[in-house]
Amino acid sequence: MKPAANYDAMCAQQRWRIPEHFNMGVAICDKQRQRDVALIHPLGNDDVREYTFGDLKRLSNRLANLLAANGINRGDRVGILLPQTPETATAHIAIYKAGLVAMPLFVLFGADALEYRLADSGARALITDKENAAKLLGIRDRLPDLELVLSIDGAGEDGADGALDFHGELAKVSDKFDPVDTLAEDPGLLIYTSGTTGPPKGALHAHRVLIGHMPGVEMIFDFFPQPGDVAWTPADWAWIGGLYDVMMPALYRGVPQVINPPGKFDAEAAFELIARFAINVAFIPPTGLKMMRQVANPRDRWNYALRTVFSGGEALGTELMGWGRDALGVVINEAYGQTECNVIVGCCGGIMTPPPGSMGRASPGHDLAILDENGVEVPHGELGSICCKAPDPVMFLEYWNQPEATRNKFVTDINGDKWLVTGDTAKQDEDGWIFFIGRDDDVITSSGYRIGPAEVEDCLFAHPSVALSAVIGVPDPERTERVKAFIILNEGFEASDDLARDIQSHVRTRLAAHEYPRDVEFVTELPMTTTGKIQRKVLREREVAKL
Repeated sequence: MKPAANYDAMCAQQRWRIPEHFNMGVAICDKQRQRDVALIHPLGNDDVREYTFGDLKRLSNRLANLLAANGINRGDRVGILLPQTPETATAHIAIYKAGLVAMPLFVLFGADALEYRLADSGARALITDKENAAKLLGIRDRLPDLELVLSIDGAGEDGADGALDFHGELAKVSDKFDPVDTLAEDPGLLIYTSGTTGPPKGALHAHRVLIGHMPGVEMIFDFFPQPGDVAWTPADWAWIGGLYDVMMPALYRGVPQVINPPGKFDAEAAFELIARFAINVAFIPPTGLKMMRQVANPRDRWNYALRTVFSGGEALGTELMGWGRDALGVVINEAYGQTECNVIVGCCGGIMTPPPGSMGRASPGHDLAILDENGVEVPHGELGSICCKAPDPVMFLEYWNQPEATRNKFVTDINGDKWLVTGDTAKQDEDGWIFFIGRDDDVITSSGYRIGPAEVEDCLFAHPSVALSAVIGVPDPERTERVKAFIILNEGFEASDDLARDIQSHVRTRLAAHEYPRDVEFVTELPMTTTGKIQRKVLREREVAKL
């Protein structure tokens, strides 16, 4: 996408060109300039190892040959249970080139979560490490389809986990491989939803999903790529946000990217990393930005020059946006999507100035509308569900083994057009700006009003004592529901009734009397999905259990 003067000019450029044959592994590796740097891997001793596209081609060819030699055939699912590592990228490239289906898995998953996904998908192989291979010990006998486990840091000493040495096995096979000639519509990715509204479902995507992501990614990264771009995200590559908003597009456009160090997110280490590697293109989830906001005087402590930053997964709010301009030196571009249909809303700070509270407009190439439950478009300013018109290159093929859930994900309007229903409530103004309210089941109904938790949480975040918050509706005999806030305090503040009243007054005077939290509970942690989204459903269930 070329730089444009305004949103309309940017959208006018977009024309979908989906070839009949397309293979993501070939596109992100084999077709790149082989001498160019693809991955920058910081090592624990302050050393750095760089991987060229040529390195990744040879490694992925070996892995593709190894999988084939072990009877893993076209269409089989291969799990990738790893953090950000060179082997993670290698695995994706190899799986796509071999015509297999990649299934990313979070290393934070316990045995039950892994068993569910591995069994549901019928995964034939798993690429992991020693620590995570050990999670298979109690469940391996219940996974009859799982025939091959490869560990990137060597097999376990006693062999009980059944894993083979990844690098040792690669050394035994050729680095020459002829990629499978896949169709753009052939399955290539099976990625499970975070399960915020029920059991996780496997969203099956075609190879074209990478092409479908690019207009949105190019917009939210301010006409990505630009000369000198170096990309990074702390988001796990097992999440579609980390994987298809950064890792895959960066490889596809030949942009070097820094591998995020393992372990919990550290705000000061993030600033250090950005400065050390001259990172100028970053996707940082809202929770990470909120932690970075607590670091004092970052621009005085580190020399960094970010070109573009985007965030998504939770609403940002005006307070965080203002901090981004001051501390990061950029307009943080908000973006929206979901596992089934990603990066369909966004902003491009260089040419777009969203009204307060808006997360952006439809990404180029995507036809969006705010519809009611019957598939009828609601008037401007009224609440409905964000919907995307089908077919669309970024849209999933189906839910794995769940035809009814797949059918229920779509609605047909009076003209016979089919729309994917995201299940997220929003409103749209007459200029096309979209305002996120919350998931359908997160919206609070109180005394006849519909209240979006994101707006209340943004207001709470502006209070100096609040580090993080979650807002839900709890049953109330008079109001149907009343607003309750769960709050994690900043350092230097202590929970008290006086502080709770001050916070309530803060919201009441800035929003409205019906929106302030009538209940405030101070907590030390909040339930989160593995992608960093607050699980309001868990909080609601806890409150109902109390009653």
